[in-house]
Amino acid sequence: MTQVHFTLNNEEVQSIIEHSVKDDVSKNILTTVFNQLMENQRTEYIQADDYERSESRQSQRNGYYERDFTTRVGTLELKVPRTRDGEFSPTVFERYQRNEKALLASMLEMYVSGVSTRKVSKIVEELCGKSVSKSFVSSLTEQLDPMVNEWQNRSLSGTNYPYLMTDVLYIKVREDHRVLSKSCHIAIGITEGGDREIIGFMIQNEESDDTWSIFFEYLKERGLKGTELIISDAHKGLVSAIRKSFTNASWQRCQVHFLRNIFSSIPKKNS
Repeated sequence: MTQVHFTLNNEEVQSIIEHSVKDDVSKNILTTVFNQLMENQRTEYIQADDYERSESRQSQRNGYYERDFTTRVGTLELKVPRTRDGEFSPTVFERYQRNEKALLASMLEMYVSGVSTRKVSKIVEELCGKSVSKSFVSSLTEQLDPMVNEWQNRSLSGTNYPYLMTDVLYIKVREDHRVLSKSCHIAIGITEGGDREIIGFMIQNEESDDTWSIFFEYLKERGLKGTELIISDAHKGLVSAIRKSFTNASWQRCQVHFLRNIFSSIPKKNS
């Protein structure tokens, strides 16, 4: 099975996170992960399941209290478990604050290539600092899978994106015991109100006219319409695909890429 491993620097991760995971699906995913992990931690603390008679039992369950927790994807409305002795305290909040960027990068990996037990285990370890049972990971994977599928295939017809930014990230993919470099095509939609969100990912073997055309058709099949301006670098295949797929839209070269190309051609001082 193909496994995707990102090799992004911190700046790239931060930029993608800010443009991609600020939506209800992402909040639902994190809320599910937090609630399930806290429930699992309470069970470990008590050392007994619901209604289980056990000599090793340390306390009793005592319901929940609600807590709002602010993250980069928005405010999560959580149900924090309590115990009768009042001594249980989940560790996920402190660990999340220390590992937020790494955890969201792991979430981003799920957005691109889907849910797997390996990816869920990685997220769980970021929040717990240790591995958990395979049955817990499997159960959490089953809950997260439809959420990520919903995000990947959500309809775009309900929102107008007059502006579209496109780019490609080169990522490392483990395939048949080999590590290969592949291109992850990305589209960031900008609404009439100026909000940005990633509206699609697609992993391709290369970046070309054909791969970009396939990606754009995928976006249009999901309801993308009314695009007036597309911003990208000057890759010939990309520009050609834009011209064919968005016949009524204008194209503008991304100034960031333009400046990078200029600076890369300037001789360095004392060289």
